[in-house]
This record gives sequence, C-alpha cells and structure tokens, in this order.
Amino acid sequence: MKKWIATLLAAAMATTSLAGAAVSASADDPIELDVIICQYGPNTSDWFLGDGMGGSSFVEKFEEANPDIKLNLDVVSWNDVYTEVDTRIANDNAPDILNIDVFANYANEGLLLPVKDYCPEELYSDFFPSFIEQSVIDDTVWAVPDLASARALFYNADIFEEVGIEPPTTWAELEDACQAIIDYYDGEIYPWGIDMTTDEGQAAFAYYTWGNGGGFVDEDGEWALNSDENVEAINFALGLIENGYTNPNPATQTRYDLQDMFAAGKLAMVIAPNQLPTYVADKEGAINIATAGIPANEGKTGSSVGVMDRIMAFKDDSAPDQDARNEAIGRFLSFFYDPENYVGWVSMEGFLPAVNSAVESLVAEDPSFEAWLDVLGSCQFYPTAKAEWDQVKQGVIAAEQNALTGASIETELDALQEQIAG
Repeated sequence: MKKWIATLLAAAMATTSLAGAAVSASADDPIELDVIICQYGPNTSDWFLGDGMGGSSFVEKFEEANPDIKLNLDVVSWNDVYTEVDTRIANDNAPDILNIDVFANYANEGLLLPVKDYCPEELYSDFFPSFIEQSVIDDTVWAVPDLASARALFYNADIFEEVGIEPPTTWAELEDACQAIIDYYDGEIYPWGIDMTTDEGQAAFAYYTWGNGGGFVDEDGEWALNSDENVEAINFALGLIENGYTNPNPATQTRYDLQDMFAAGKLAMVIAPNQLPTYVADKEGAINIATAGIPANEGKTGSSVGVMDRIMAFKDDSAPDQDARNEAIGRFLSFFYDPENYVGWVSMEGFLPAVNSAVESLVAEDPSFEAWLDVLGSCQFYPTAKAEWDQVKQGVIAAEQNALTGASIETELDALQEQIAG
C-alpha cells in the first residue's frame, strides 16, 4: 500500500470510531437517508426494492435490522442517473448516499463527505487498497468501491484447436493468429474484436496504450495523451482494422455487438469483462470459451482494465445531528457489505467484489472465480480522480473515430493534449 494511503488510514482510524456508536434518533423518529442506486441489470430493482412476490428486499431487511433508520431508495438507470443527480444538486436536494462511477467533480465542488467521517474502521480495512486508491484527491478518500469488473481476452477454444494456434501473448503473435484464422475460414469468422464507439472507445485506447508502455498519464500522474507509445499503439490497432482482422465497423459496433458475435461463433477473440460467460449463456451460445491475458507489444507487459463504481456520501448542512447522520450512513454501508448480503448482490449481477470478506464465499460458490483475483491484482484503472477525465474520455474516443476516417492519430492526440494540459 502506498505510504500516503497507510498514513491516511491510520489517521482515519485514530479519529473515527463509528462502529459502536448509537443513533440518537428514536425508532418513532427515524433518521431518513435518501439513496440512489444505479440499475446494473434486470435484477437490481428486485434485489433492492423487492419483486412483489413476497421475498424480503434489501431495504426491508435493512430497516428491520435498523428500525431507527428509514431508507428512501431509488434505482435509476445509467442513462438517467447523471441528470437525476445534477438536478437534485441544483435543487439543493442531493442524495445522502449515491452509487455511481464518477466522483471527482462532486469532491472538487465541496459536495462530498470524506470517507473517514462515516465509514467504520472494520469495513474500511476490508476494502482492497488498490480500489480505495482510485478515489483519493489531495490525500483524502472521497468514496468507497461498490463493485468491480475486470477485462481479459476471451477466445473460442474450438476455433483455436481447429486452426491449430495458441492464444497470442504479443502483438506479433496476435497478427499471426488473425491471419491464420482468416486463411482457415476464408473470412467467414472475424478474428479480433475492436470497439472504438462512443460507448467504450476509451477502453480500446487503454488496451493498446497500456500494452505498449503508454497510457493516459505518465509516471508522475500528468496527462501524456500524445506520447510516442500511445501513437504507436493506436496505429497498431488501426492496422489490425485495415488488414481486415477485425469486425467490420469498429466505430459503431459496441462491446455488446462484439459479445453477440462471439456468442454466435462469428468472432474468435474479444476483450470483455468477467461477466462474458454469463452473457454468452444467456444468449444460448454453444461455444467453448477460454481466457487469456491481453496481448502486449514485444517486451511490454499486458494489463487488464479495471472498472470500478463507487458509493459516496453527500454533505447535508441542514441535518440536525451530523454525527447521527454519519453513523447511519456507516451502518448502511456495513449492512450492504456484510457477506450475507453483498455476496448475493455481486453474484447476481456477475461482478467482482470490492471487499476481502466476500472472496471466500464467492470462491466456494464458483472455484473458477479465484482466477479473476489474479486479474484484479494486475488491473490498471482509468484516472477518474482527475477533474479532466470526462473531457479526456470523450477526447480519446473522438481521436480514434477521426483516425478511422483517415485523420492522423498523432495530430489528433497532439491537439487533445494541448486542449487538456495546455
């Protein structure tokens, strides 16, 4: 763990002892917490709010265990959540607890509570340190990880056996594998999937630039979008497209389109999150799936993309008892991350956990899950703690799409670096 994280944790634990505190409000006058949870899949609302079939929902179980706290919980789609939160903030009605992916703008605007103000010691120490590090600005932790997913190379093992090839580890091996698949199937199967759409083009940027020793930022954490490594990496990806090794329309075919092709046996290799086998099963895909690391340039180390969402707490200066409110937020978190609840949530939506206490139960349910712990350990994350991240995300996607229509990626990234860093 980085030194400043260790120092921060020690300070937080020295000043915060919320686990044993008692909420001052009575059961007749409960503390109310407004909570927004994002819609991860078709089961999210049922799990949190109930399916109307008589089963206990998370809210019901929480309020039964904590009768002095009332949850006003809304499940909001990802398409609407940013507008919903911005509207509530503008109306001076921010949620007490928010589940979302971004946090930096809220923190920089002074809207969030530091995690040390409400997170109990036992829970804080249960989070994976590498996840906590993704929500730090100026040595302060502003959010805790909700859940995560990680990306790996999935390949159709039957295709590889039929063609007589091994999963590639380097870019040169990737090109050879693609050509072998093209030759064997006479172009009827796409060898490699690329998504440079507005949906997830930033992930493509990460796969190739991290695999060439580049990335969004340099070793000092400063933007380095137009580095030589990045230009070389994206030009390599564009070359795969030009050589006919990929799906035909990387600018419009999203990750889900690629996953559909893969499930149908029309795509040999795709970089996708750990939920892909479940996705393929839901599509009734009759393929033999295997996984491998993401290929990197010769002499470089491949890296998985870690994607992490967060839970954060907003300030509420109008709350009559700040300590009681903070303690109630802590109790919400402790209940949510209790393995008895959290394991069911993570398993249901096919994600990876953010706390150590859930690992043993998840491995017991599915021994293959343990392999993903190694992938998580090698993950790199988007620099979402930097205020410019939203601009950068859209900027690299635009640069890729312009390059797909003939623009110079070097010129595009030079202009983006100038725009972002000056």
